[in-house]
Amino acid sequence: MYSIKETYYTIQGEGFHTGRPAVFLRFSGCNLWTGLEADRSNAICNFCDTDFVGVNGPGGGKFEKALSLAKHAISFWPKNSNSKPFVVCTGGEPLLQMDQAFVDAFHKIGFQIAIETNGTVNAPKGIDWICVSPKIGSKLILKKGHELKLVYPQLNGDPKQFEYLDFEYFSLQPMDGKEKSFNIKETISFCREHPLWRLSLQTHKFLGIP
Repeated sequence: MYSIKETYYTIQGEGFHTGRPAVFLRFSGCNLWTGLEADRSNAICNFCDTDFVGVNGPGGGKFEKALSLAKHAISFWPKNSNSKPFVVCTGGEPLLQMDQAFVDAFHKIGFQIAIETNGTVNAPKGIDWICVSPKIGSKLILKKGHELKLVYPQLNGDPKQFEYLDFEYFSLQPMDGKEKSFNIKETISFCREHPLWRLSLQTHKFLGIP
């Protein structure tokens, strides 16, 4: 059984694939925060800006079989498109639910599969793009992938502690919130001084893209 908060077609707004059309599949649930405001102050990821509670969002629901979920997701991709369908699995924490049956079913439908994960759970084989976004205070299990995208700044979260990990790209993303302007300046400054890191902005927010 897969619990999905929402499914929608959009333009990827952050990270390496910024600007790329994608079906977003948001899984319900996370292991670093309940998603309830009453628990935010005690959560490891207390800066989360996403609603991942329940299955009541647009395109959400419970899906017993991986193939039925894959067919649901492909229905959001433009018909008669010549481009390979691209799905971004996010949350919450998608790897709490994604399994080998999921990967196989989505590949069978023709999807290229990407995930955005906090890296605390191992991934099934065959995922085409793994983006890990570490949360300081959690145990990082997934130490290899395509992109490491760190929200910055986090308390005790020096980006240099992740530079030894096996990723092709390293992205630094300013933390949203009341200190957003300051965080943007700090992130730009760090990227200038440490060119391994690319600046990632949440373009969907200032462009008004869902």
